[in-house]
Parts: sequence; structure tokens; C-alpha cells
Amino acid sequence: MTRKYNFCSGPATLPVEVLEQAREELLDWQGKGMSVMEMSHRSAEFVSIAEEAERDFRDLLAIPDNYKVLFLQGGATAQFSMVPLNLLRGKEKADYIDTGIWSRKAIDEARRYCTVNVAATAKSSNYTKIPDQAEWQLDPEAAYVHYTPNETIGGVEYQWIPETGEVPLVADMSSSILSRPLDVTRFGCIYAGAQKNIGPAGLTIVIVREDLLGEALPFTPLSFNYKVAADNGSMYNTPPTYAWYLAGLVFKWLKRQGGVEAMAEVNRRKAEKLYQLIDNSGFYNNPIDPSSRSWMNIPFTLKDEALNAKFLAEAEAAGLANLQGHRSVGGMRASIYNAMPEAGVDALIEFMKQFEKQNG
Repeated sequence: MTRKYNFCSGPATLPVEVLEQAREELLDWQGKGMSVMEMSHRSAEFVSIAEEAERDFRDLLAIPDNYKVLFLQGGATAQFSMVPLNLLRGKEKADYIDTGIWSRKAIDEARRYCTVNVAATAKSSNYTKIPDQAEWQLDPEAAYVHYTPNETIGGVEYQWIPETGEVPLVADMSSSILSRPLDVTRFGCIYAGAQKNIGPAGLTIVIVREDLLGEALPFTPLSFNYKVAADNGSMYNTPPTYAWYLAGLVFKWLKRQGGVEAMAEVNRRKAEKLYQLIDNSGFYNNPIDPSSRSWMNIPFTLKDEALNAKFLAEAEAAGLANLQGHRSVGGMRASIYNAMPEAGVDALIEFMKQFEKQNG
């Protein structure tokens, strides 16, 4: 069977090399006579897998020793609760930046635990442009500042890191982590669901500065307490072992590609050539301000919406899968995370040219 280019926003495409290695090791991991899925999470074998994955992840992002890396469950959505539960630290207010659906979900959840100051919003631009930081109304007494660097649904991405002074910066990097170099020291906490750039669904990685641990709200469930997770090596309860193992394989693959610096160059090139096609066409349109365009998620519309179904059907037949836009915005969306090869973007561009020629 010919493998399709999968443009799904998540769970997203995985590197073929990783899938092939997982297939080879599925029944018998390194001669141990069992699958990773069958191993005790406390066995020497799995502990070695877990520790190596963390080392590689730390290497890729140059994570300092004073940051803990947690491998958790619950998806990034669970972090919408876990962030205020763990990081309010005796304060009652937190700043949030509203740039789209995912940041608004985080805002709504945080309001269950504290007073949320929406310090800036992209609403006036219909969520097509990141508000300039000069417009932000940050509260110096806030426990933290939360933002979503990349909005997968709207296709809006920060091209800069906010300045928040002494107030810890918190970021939901589910759809942008590992796509380019990152100065982790600018953040108090970073979290990311795995199912876009890291691995399969079921795993969430949290990077949190040590000095922010230990002051969770009194009613925080133990399984939601960052310090409990850190003190137990992310194994307070049984972790998502197979997803952790696969993430480790992805980290190895990223290193073989040249690390995040090399991936950034490929990702920049993939995005630029697709945007160039859209911008030079009278048939396709991307609504996002060029200063805020995502490298990872590129939404676009057709000149005639009546052609949407035909576009999707013919794209599928051409081996280009999952291009339908999110139900809340419609149109099309190409998610081109790390594992999407440049050849896949080239194939999409060629298809789009031919479709425009035949239907424009």
C-alpha cells in the first residue's frame, strides 16, 4: 500500500523511519522477548527507555538543569487546569493572551481557579494577527502570563517571545515545540501535547522551572501536582509507556536530521513555498496577516466554496489526506509539522496548481 501524505492537525503524521523501527520492535524489544507495551514501567528496560528519551529531549532544546521535564497524561487540555493549580502559588490573578480557540479554552478553564486578566486579544483582527506587545495590559501582580505560541485552528503564530519581566511566562507549545530553536530560560513553564511534533496521542510533556514547584493549591489532586510528578520521575502512576517510547524514537530521528536548527530551516522553507503559491494565486487565499502566519498550520480557502468537496476528494485520490479545515472555520488546512517531508508539501503545491488550472 502506498503511504499517503497526511496533513492532519493531530494526531499527525509520524516519521516513516520511526514507524518502521517501532514495527520491528513491536513484538520483541531488543531481544527481551516482549513489547514495550508489555513492560513494567518500573523495569530496568523501560526506565532506560524513559531516561534516554528525556536526555535526548533535553539535548534537543538545551534545557538547563534547573528545569524538570515531566512526561504526563491528559493532553494539553489537562494542563489548562494543571497550570493554575500548580503555578498560582498563593496569588489570585493570572494574565492570559487571547489569540484563538485554544487560548480561549485555557482562559475559560483558568477562570475556575483564579481571576483572569485578558491582557490582550486578537479579536479586533478577527484572530488574524498577534496583538503587538505594546498593546498588552499586563498585571505585575499576576502569578504568571499564559499564551499560545501557535494556534492550530486559525493558523496564527508568534514570531517572537513575549517579555514579562519577573512574572513567569507559560506557553502551550503543543503545535510548535521542536519546530525551531527555543530559549527555554525565557519561560517558567512550557507544556505540549505530543500528537503533533513529538509522537502519538496520550503523552504530554511539561518543562517547568524548579523554583515554581511545591506550592500547588491545597485541593490539587496528587496526580495533577507537578512536584509529585517530578519527585517520582513522572511515575507516580503508570505513565503512557508506549507513547513515551515512541517519543524517544522521534527525538533520535530529530537528532539524525540535524536537530531543531536543521528542522527550522526545512520548516521555514516548507511554509514559505506554500504561502508563496497561495499569495500568487487568485484562486486560493490565506487570511492571516503575514507577520503572524504559522509555520505549522496553513489554512486556506478556495475562490468558490462550491469546489471544496471536489478539492478534497481529488486531493485524497492524489494521496494528500486530511486537508479539510477545522469545522469552526471551514475551508482547507495543511498541517506541515516536522515529520511532513518537503516532498509532501511539493506534492500538495503541484496538486493545487493543477486544480486551479482545471477549475479556476
